[in-house]
Amino acid sequence: MSGTTDDDDHRLEALGYKPSFRREFSNLATISFAFSIMGLCSSIATTLNTPLLLGGPASVTWCWLLGSCMCFTLGSSIAEIVSAFPTCGGLYTASAQLCPKSHRAIVGWIVGWLNILGQVAGLSSTEFGLANMIWAAVSLSSPTFQLTQGKTVGLFAGLLIVHGLLNSVATRYLAFATRGFVFVNLGATVVIIIVLLATTPRSAMHSATYVFGSQGVVNQTGGWNNGIAFLLGLLSVQWTMTDYDATAHISEEVRRAAYAAPAAIFIAVIGTGILGWLLNVVLMLCSGPIENLPGISGSAFLQIMALRMGTPTALFLWSFVCLTAFFVSQTALQACSRTVYAFSRDHGLPDNGYFGHIAGSTRTPLRAIWFTTILSILPGFLDLASPTAANAIFALTAIALDLSYIIPIFLRRLYANHPDVKFRPGPFYMGPGLLGWAANVTCISWTLFVCIIFSLPTVFPVTKINMNYASVITVGVVFLSWVWYVLSAHQHYHGPTSNLDAETKARLDMEEAEPNSPSISEKEKIRVFVSMASE
Repeated sequence: MSGTTDDDDHRLEALGYKPSFRREFSNLATISFAFSIMGLCSSIATTLNTPLLLGGPASVTWCWLLGSCMCFTLGSSIAEIVSAFPTCGGLYTASAQLCPKSHRAIVGWIVGWLNILGQVAGLSSTEFGLANMIWAAVSLSSPTFQLTQGKTVGLFAGLLIVHGLLNSVATRYLAFATRGFVFVNLGATVVIIIVLLATTPRSAMHSATYVFGSQGVVNQTGGWNNGIAFLLGLLSVQWTMTDYDATAHISEEVRRAAYAAPAAIFIAVIGTGILGWLLNVVLMLCSGPIENLPGISGSAFLQIMALRMGTPTALFLWSFVCLTAFFVSQTALQACSRTVYAFSRDHGLPDNGYFGHIAGSTRTPLRAIWFTTILSILPGFLDLASPTAANAIFALTAIALDLSYIIPIFLRRLYANHPDVKFRPGPFYMGPGLLGWAANVTCISWTLFVCIIFSLPTVFPVTKINMNYASVITVGVVFLSWVWYVLSAHQHYHGPTSNLDAETKARLDMEEAEPNSPSISEKEKIRVFVSMASE
């Protein structure tokens, strides 16, 4: 294990950073982390209302299949970059390294803020969704229960504080706990599929034309044509299969990070895509009359379960769905806090490196953890004053994160031959041929397309309450971050900055100068090549 850790630390030093974390995440814990950040059954539970009630059952099934295939190209492209840059800065660090030196500061600054704010909004909205899931179960079991905004926000804030406390333990405890997340996540999904099929009479199941055909296109947008209503179903799959680079943000805590982190992303995207499609198909088969959804609970997912299994069984299984959402928030807070730590380490925050500090007692960034926790609570409190404003911030998640993903992929291809850019592929590499280009071009084009879908209002008539402000908020974040950089941030932020001591830098320079000294990737010999040679 010590030899593996030495190789990981050597690679990190070659990227310019001093090893600060303990590498406690095994292959299983890393894969479990990647699955947990997507939270398969809980993410579908919180987003199913959108495709089902706007485009109908066919939108749910086909958009998931289409979206997951496209997400596979994005996940593969991200995994390739993460393998080359296994640092907790993730794609933020990679973006700055994949462009000319003259552009590194402004690119790193904008991508860093897009990624951080996207993660904060995602964590906040996930925790808010978990609070609503818990109250949905209460409403189903006690129809006379009166839910208020204060109760929702109070539970939301309490859950975030609990996650802040759980994230404040040492890495070995986080890794140990994380190993079990994947079994709850996938196990709950499989059990729900089996129980739904077992408790739904064949005569009560919908036909294939309702689930897959034109009969299943039910446009309830109030204004969009059937094509747009159908495509709004992409919101569920794109929301579920996001935060791909979360595993990269814990890579300084992962053993054999250049292998394990990209492999975990790759496996989680495939597994989530396949199992998620099966779950959606079964839900649509057993969904009952669409006019009865989302029902008293406000959740179509929970209402379908209660219809077929009965309320007691549905609530029992729903507890595991809520537990999966709890794990999503747990892993999301860990990933986001590492991003804040990395950005502060590079002097991207106006804190003089305060949040880029590792606590000696736990070897974790406690300051960044609690800064992230408090920052994530603020959008929930905003819901008390203006639910519209809070929802606008929550909507920032997918667009901000997806844009921060495709920027380094685009830069890698744009500046492939630039003298300032030296992309050294890691063990996970799709090669220089057709396959790598096809995956990169496809994911960039697809992401730009779905960003347009994310920006559309979902129902008509459009009012100030139901207006989709996601694009406005995202453009505002980019513009304000640029203004901030021009006015003052350029004085303290100059792109990713090495924190190595002089002795380590001298040693690395000597190794680099040796004519026969192999690169770190070459030393490893074994690569995970997924290539198609263009001969």
